[in-house]
Amino acid sequence: MTEPGSAPGGKWADLRTRILSAAVMVSVGAAEIWLGGTAFAALVVALTGVMVWELAAMTAPARRRTPVTVGGLAGGALLLALILRSEIAALFLMVPTLVLILTPRRDRRLAGAYALAIMLAGYGLVHLRLAGGSTAILWLVAVVVTSDVLGYFAGRMLGGPKFLPRISPKKTWSGTVAGWIGAALVGLVFVQWADAGWLLVPLSALVACAGQFGDIAESWVKRRCGVKDASSLIPGHGGVLDRFDALIGALVFVLSLGLFVPITGLFGG
Repeated sequence: MTEPGSAPGGKWADLRTRILSAAVMVSVGAAEIWLGGTAFAALVVALTGVMVWELAAMTAPARRRTPVTVGGLAGGALLLALILRSEIAALFLMVPTLVLILTPRRDRRLAGAYALAIMLAGYGLVHLRLAGGSTAILWLVAVVVTSDVLGYFAGRMLGGPKFLPRISPKKTWSGTVAGWIGAALVGLVFVQWADAGWLLVPLSALVACAGQFGDIAESWVKRRCGVKDASSLIPGHGGVLDRFDALIGALVFVLSLGLFVPITGLFGG
C-alpha cells in the first residue's frame, strides 16, 4: 500500500488509505463468494489489465496511448492463459513483459519483471479459486489484510528498528513481526473453522511476509518513477495497483510454492 507521507495527521496520516485498501481486498473476497466461476475470472482479468496499464503509464508517462494498449494486451493474454490452462499459458503471461521491455520507457527490466508478477498474481488468484475453493481465497485475503492492519498499528505504536530502511524507511521490525503473528492467527482460525491442515499456520506467516515484500516492491517501483501513486483512478487514494500490491506478492509466493507443495490440499479437509 501507499507509504506514509508527511501530510497532517502525523503517523496516522495514511490510516484512511489503509482502511480503503482493506475494504477493497475484503470486497474481492466477498465478490468471490457471490460471483465465482466465469464472473470472478472476468473481474480478475479486468483488474489485472488495469494494473498493467498503471505500470506502463508510470514507466512511460509521455506515451499516453501505449499504456492503454499494454493493459489491453495484458487482459487478453491472461484470458487466453486461463482458457488454455496448459504449459503454453506461461507464454501468454509473458506478453506484457516483452512489450514493456521492448518499448521505450525507464527501467525496462524492472517494469517487465513487475508486469510478470502482476500477471502471475492474476493467474494465481483464479487458479487458487478453482483448486482450493472460495475458502482458499478468503484465507489469502484475510492473511494479507490482517498482516497489513496489525503491522500498521504495531509499527506506529511501538516503533523501533527499521525493516529494510534503505528500501522502505517507514516500516519497522515491530510492525513486520506483528503482521506475521496476526497472519499465523488467521491460519489458526481457518484450521479450526474450515478444518484446514495445521501447515496453514506457519504458511500464513510466510504468505504475510511475501505480501509485505509485494508492498515494498510496488513502493520501490513508484520511487524509481518519481510518483506517489500508481494512478489517480481512485480519487484521493491512488490506483488499483496501490490497493493490491501486497496481494500480488502473496499470490506470486503461493503460486510458486504450489509447484512443490500441495497448498490447495490443505483446504480439502
